[in-house]
Amino acid sequence: MSARSEAAGAGAARGLAAWVPLGVALAGIAVLWASPGLGTASRAAGLLLVWVGLWGANTRLATLEVAPAWARLRRFAVAAIFGLTLLTLWEAAVTVFAVPSVILPAPSVIGARFVSALPMILGDLWQTLIKGALTGWLIGAAAAVGTAIAIDRSPFLQRGLLPIGNFVAALPIVGIAPILVMWFGFDWQSKAAVVVVMVFFPILVNMVAGLAATDALQRDQMATWSAGYWQSLVKLRLPAAMPFLFNGLKITTTLALIGAIVAEFFGSPTRGMGFRISTAVGQMDLALVWAEILMAAIAGSLFYGLVALIERRVTFWHPSQRQ
Repeated sequence: MSARSEAAGAGAARGLAAWVPLGVALAGIAVLWASPGLGTASRAAGLLLVWVGLWGANTRLATLEVAPAWARLRRFAVAAIFGLTLLTLWEAAVTVFAVPSVILPAPSVIGARFVSALPMILGDLWQTLIKGALTGWLIGAAAAVGTAIAIDRSPFLQRGLLPIGNFVAALPIVGIAPILVMWFGFDWQSKAAVVVVMVFFPILVNMVAGLAATDALQRDQMATWSAGYWQSLVKLRLPAAMPFLFNGLKITTTLALIGAIVAEFFGSPTRGMGFRISTAVGQMDLALVWAEILMAAIAGSLFYGLVALIERRVTFWHPSQRQ
């Protein structure tokens, strides 16, 4: 057999293998289509076939060789197909097995509830994210940066304050939240206080590590230029600490939103994502609960992405930001 024939046969085999996962998924869809006349085991087998088939097709797409210009589009397509696969299986499972909506509503029901209640959800988002989470995050970040500089300046604080901060970070937020609500009231101030407690220590630890990240040669160079502590801090150590600081800031973007939502379970005005979730659970409106969760996930992702975008602009010189 010639080399050309072997190459043609190998290409045909690869093309056939690419269509096999889609065939498996279509077989699973056919089983689900006939599910009213089948048992529970057959329905579960149909869902499994759909999952395996779509997973295989997505895997083939992820390993497909494409031009560099299409690489980013492929990464987006893989993530989008994976998400759509999960939503499709969720919708099919709820429909085929007739799961009650009070236990798990279908994605289509959640989407419809999200659209119908969007003005109320946006009002809850403003109360929780902007007035509570963002305010507390900014205050906690500023306090952590200032404390890190003080710890770096004072060996006494370095030995005494960090263990106390570690102790405070280990306290359960569910136990602290009602105390802070009683101290600061039921409005956004108590939620911001809970967020400050949650974000302070992660940012502090990263900032302290960043201030210590410069090597002896760099510090000696600043000393030869007769630079004082504050000049060395501004010109050398703070820029070197930026990647560490942004690591802490990105970690705490999600913690801030979670802390504000948890705090609203223990007292809130008649708005806010935590308040809405707790009341919707009491009313058995699980579609609204999932709609609030969806908005929290979207807002948290956008918050994280915004901080990551600022990081790329500030730390463009760092190897992690180079293409």
